Amino acid sequence: MQTTTLLINLSYIVAAVLFIYGLKLLGHPLTARRGNQLSAIGMLIAVVVTLLDQSILSYGWIIVGILVGSGIGAYAARKVEMTGMPEMVALFNGFGGIASLLVGWAALSDGHLSSFILITICLSILIGGVTFTGSLVAWGKLSERIDGKPIKFSGQRAVNSGLIAAIVLCGILFVNYPDAGFWLYLLILLAVALGVLAVIPIGGADMPVVISLLNSYSGLAACAAGFAINNNILIVAGSLVGASGIILTNIMCKAMNRSLSHVLFSGFSTVKSAAMVIEGEVKPMTAADAFYVLEAASTVAIIPGYGMAVAQAQHSVKELQELLEDNGTEVIYGIHPVAGRMPGHMNVLLAEADVPYDLLLEMDDINPRMETVDVAIVIGANDVVNPAAREMEGSPIYGMPVINVDLARTVFVLKRSMASGFAGIDNPLFFKENTRMIFGDGKETINQLVREFGDN
Repeated sequence: MQTTTLLINLSYIVAAVLFIYGLKLLGHPLTARRGNQLSAIGMLIAVVVTLLDQSILSYGWIIVGILVGSGIGAYAARKVEMTGMPEMVALFNGFGGIASLLVGWAALSDGHLSSFILITICLSILIGGVTFTGSLVAWGKLSERIDGKPIKFSGQRAVNSGLIAAIVLCGILFVNYPDAGFWLYLLILLAVALGVLAVIPIGGADMPVVISLLNSYSGLAACAAGFAINNNILIVAGSLVGASGIILTNIMCKAMNRSLSHVLFSGFSTVKSAAMVIEGEVKPMTAADAFYVLEAASTVAIIPGYGMAVAQAQHSVKELQELLEDNGTEVIYGIHPVAGRMPGHMNVLLAEADVPYDLLLEMDDINPRMETVDVAIVIGANDVVNPAAREMEGSPIYGMPVINVDLARTVFVLKRSMASGFAGIDNPLFFKENTRMIFGDGKETINQLVREFGDN
């Protein structure tokens, strides 16, 4: 028995080391895939050892669950578009939350439990329920199945405050009277209601931050469930997910000029862009005319955004990059932390097109070079290059760190129309003297530029 316990604990240590090392490798594009593989191996070890550690009456349903879950996961991973990755992350968070809720609920079957265990069960049910429904709402808003605008009603704060107070009271009663199933069911109901009410007043532009925060919540729920069932590796894994989620949330808050405390307490304000309408003269340009400017450029900076992901233009961009380099032009890419919908979104897309990692410059690295750039090509980005963040104190995004493309000698903005970006804010960049608008599908515009290089 002691030998088995020692083997199990050693296996857990190995799994924990793989988790931690895998997270470290995820910090760089060159090693991210290996980090993901090591973390998956660690999780496999943890699951297998945990199953061997328990008195399993029948493995039939477990095998069925593994096969069905693996099949759904493999299908979803192959079919999901990169533009839909944030929505998938939201669903993953939600499923993690409901799993922790169910694990906490199942822990009640162990019979007489200490107050500490009951408190951890309460926390796993509460955080898991909030994460589940909150993630579903975030998924709905990002996928546009739910209106992305903030949903508010009179007395909303009072309702939320009352709901939180009821959850605290219900939790206390549940811990003191665990045999009364009423308090358990009421706690679950209140938790799932809080998840909905906490997320609906937040606008779609802030959903990426909310998803990162819910990712942290899913980890905290798993950690609480680990205490509830006395499983060390679940505690470690949940803690790592919770901590990494908070770190990512903090990074995104800074990149979007949001306060972490506002995120934690649902303090997002509705963006009011009507009072900040920008007027000026737009200077359109055709791809044929843009070719001559690019042909003479010494340095070109490409700034991708969500529009590039929607147009699936990354391979065309790589082709244009190679043609420019053959013409003697230095090409670099400027990556904003929240370009797209999640951090790393653009990096993954460009890596898919085999763009060298050393050409991908973070915002802090490319901004000092922007004044020396001959042409900045903005492909589907809007809010992350909006100079209103520097120049207009009344703007909702004032103070948000942005890529200063307006400082380049010439700026090409590739857009379908003059519509505002995800945050719904007008962009004075479009009216700058050095900006030229090239309207149309981003991928087709890049392909036109590629053809111009081929014909000349």
